[in-house]
Amino acid sequence: MIDVVALGELLIDFTCQSVSDEGYPTMSAHPGGAPANFLSALASCGAKTAFIGKVGNDSFGRTLTNTLNKAGIETKGLIMAEDVFTTLAFVTVDGTGNREFSFARKPGADTTLTFDEIDFSLIDEAKVFHFGTLSLTDEPARTATVKAVEYAQKQGKLITYDPNLRPPLWKSLEDARKQILWGLTKADIVKISDNEIECLFGLSPEDGASYIIENYDVKLVFVTCGADGCYFETATVKGHVSALENLKVVDTTGAGDIFGGFALWGVLENNKKPEELQYEELYSITRFACVAAGLSTQKQGGISSIPSMKEINQFY
Repeated sequence: MIDVVALGELLIDFTCQSVSDEGYPTMSAHPGGAPANFLSALASCGAKTAFIGKVGNDSFGRTLTNTLNKAGIETKGLIMAEDVFTTLAFVTVDGTGNREFSFARKPGADTTLTFDEIDFSLIDEAKVFHFGTLSLTDEPARTATVKAVEYAQKQGKLITYDPNLRPPLWKSLEDARKQILWGLTKADIVKISDNEIECLFGLSPEDGASYIIENYDVKLVFVTCGADGCYFETATVKGHVSALENLKVVDTTGAGDIFGGFALWGVLENNKKPEELQYEELYSITRFACVAAGLSTQKQGGISSIPSMKEINQFY
């Protein structure tokens, strides 16, 4: 039995190490992609996970496949493309750890995943199906994602969703907004950032959480707010958990994905429907995920920055 299967992008994040006198960055390569970061966080907790996606049959694609295998993530749903290159993301970071993304993805292998290439046996075996929006930016991956989500719903799977807005990848913000709102109509659990709430609804994080619960069939929403922690809400309870203090932030890449993975692990460990979780349970789940995400910002990269359970327990 698989706990969580995710569909989406697997790519290389190039993170800036230094800048030359002429302004050119020296970059370090890290494995990344929001769904891959998310699954890696879950796998580090002991969850059984599987990935559905596409990389190029090139050195980056093969290295990424090995990384997932080493993390304990099932990769039989990962396609190796002969005709397109593995997607690359270039991440520059300012003095506070905030990021700016540039992408080599015209197309990238992840956008060329077709419906016929999806291994639906992985969805059949899983308790949870997870998706984001980067697989909704371009065809044929958009149609493949839509059909996979609809298939998972028909199979009665718990659906988790991370909008993960990256404006440079969309033809327009209106197209992004349309696809993100479609995702909200399909999800049971949503992890969304304060910036995405502002872009979609023009609301504060707390009001945005309430808006999603009241206007969509979402059972549980987490709104991550970086240094301001996270709001959580269901139809019956709501609350806020503060972020870790006095951290030396190096890189926030993947922190939201890592939060999402650890939060979902907490939900699964409680063995309840999301809407049945009580305040104390949700506070504990959110605190656990905030600690993991906060600790991850002290290292570079996404998958490579996931803290161990020992590190998290030492913090507690």
